[in-house]
Amino acid sequence: MEPGDLQDIQATLAGQRDAYARLIRRHQNAIAARMWHFTRDKSQLEELVHDVFVEAYVSLKGYRGTAPFVHWLNRIATRVGYRHWKDQDRKRQTMALEDWDAPKDDQADPAAADEAAELVHRVLGQLPPRDRLVLTLMYLEELPVSEVAQRTGWSQTMVKVQAHRARGKLRAVLDKMGIENL
Repeated sequence: MEPGDLQDIQATLAGQRDAYARLIRRHQNAIAARMWHFTRDKSQLEELVHDVFVEAYVSLKGYRGTAPFVHWLNRIATRVGYRHWKDQDRKRQTMALEDWDAPKDDQADPAAADEAAELVHRVLGQLPPRDRLVLTLMYLEELPVSEVAQRTGWSQTMVKVQAHRARGKLRAVLDKMGIENL
């Protein structure tokens, strides 16, 4: 646990607002990096990070202190990101595949890594939220099956089954896009 986390949690529960502000400052960069996997839109990113800390504040009484605070925040972040994808999925109108492939005009000569990240984000965006979640946690965040199970609340067997199905759907999306599986 980060030095000062436990004291700031206790102080927050006692009603000291500055203590929670310290927790946010201490962990907001890590949470923002995690939430970047769920959106590439900076305003949505800020909103998601905000949602994570609001949900953490509301749930703070339930924090038991058996694991580092940042691990607890990561579980909340995973749930917030998953809900975001589900909400986006509900709102999303069917787009033509060509629209997904069209380069964005507002990108001025992005680096190859940025282009690859955007492509991955667009491709994953075509999958259902549950599939995006398991692939993001396993392959982008490189978490072991046990950690994915813990963060999602699924069994390890369910994680493996979901990942297998998601990889099949991902292959189908890549085939439609004319991208060869690597």
